Formats: sequence, C-alpha cells, structure tokens
Amino acid sequence: MNTKQPFSTNDRVDFPISLYAATKKSNELMAHTYSHLFHLPTTGLRFFTVYGPMGRPDMAYFSFTKKILEGKTIDVFNNGEMKRDFTYIDDIIEGIIRVIDKVPQTTHSEITNATAPYKIYNIGNNQPVTLRRFISAIENACQKKAIEKHLPMQPGDVPITFADIDELEKDINYRPQTSIEDGINKFVKWYIEYNK
Repeated sequence: MNTKQPFSTNDRVDFPISLYAATKKSNELMAHTYSHLFHLPTTGLRFFTVYGPMGRPDMAYFSFTKKILEGKTIDVFNNGEMKRDFTYIDDIIEGIIRVIDKVPQTTHSEITNATAPYKIYNIGNNQPVTLRRFISAIENACQKKAIEKHLPMQPGDVPITFADIDELEKDINYRPQTSIEDGINKFVKWYIEYNK
C-alpha cells in the first residue's frame, strides 16, 4: 500500500493490500532468514506485470485479446486509469540471466545486527502505462475495437505499479527496453498463430 513511486527495493513493504502481495513478502522474509542463518546467498526478484507468449491465460491481456477478437465485451476497471509497469517476458528473462551470476555479498542491516548474503532486484519496464493505452495497443494489434463495460476499481487492486530499477542498472547494467506496443504486437501475433 506504499504511495511513494517508483517502488524501490529499499522501501518497507509491511502493509500488503492483497493475499498475493502478502505471500510475496513472506517468501522474501523466509529467504532472508535462510541467508542469515546459513549464509546461503539469496537473490529475490520482483517482477512487474509480466506479459507475453505462453503466459498465464487468466491475465487481462489474454482475456482482452480473446474477447476483442471474438467481439465480446471486456471489463474495464477504474475507467482504464490504473497504471501498470508492464514488462515483456523477454525482458524478464534477460534480467534473470544477467542476475544469475551476480552472487549477493553479505550485507549488514541498517535496522538490526543481522548479516546476510541477500539482495532483491526489481525487474520492471520502469515506465507505467495506463490500462487505456494497454487496451489500445491490443485493439491496434488485433485490428479491432474493444466493446467495453466500465466497472469501479476492484478490492485489493492498486492504482499504479512502478519499478525503481536503479539497483538493477547499477549492479548488472540492465534496463528492460520493450515498449507496450511492440510487446503486445508480438503477443497478439503469437496468440493468433497458437490458437489456429
């Protein structure tokens, strides 16, 4: 529920808005504990709204593409004003590959005396995109206009996600590059071919 943008890996994340977010936080806490107790180097990766071919079919971009192509209505929450740091799968994979060989060094907590070879990186596009622009990219790639049903913001949702990737750039010299238009074009092309 942080309001500070972009989301830094140095921010406290003690007030998750959903069970999904709470499970991510608990995973990071357990990883840190293992790193501290057993000096096991641990790297945590926070992915920001990953999309692309062979992704999760329950994600919005899958259902939007399917429904737009079929001429069915899509649900648009918060008038499409939410922003997401959509990150194309190829950019995520490149970030993972580059981080693999970057073993975290032992650090000392600024709050406690804990030491651990532990590091967290955000991998995100670092460019929040409105849901409206996201839908437009799908419409353009499908060459078909969406039929929209407007609904209020869902409980447990947030108005914006935005990855601070300063640590990623500093430590591994990497910044995701794929624009939402290019990524959606690649996805829709794959989707149509896959579903023939």
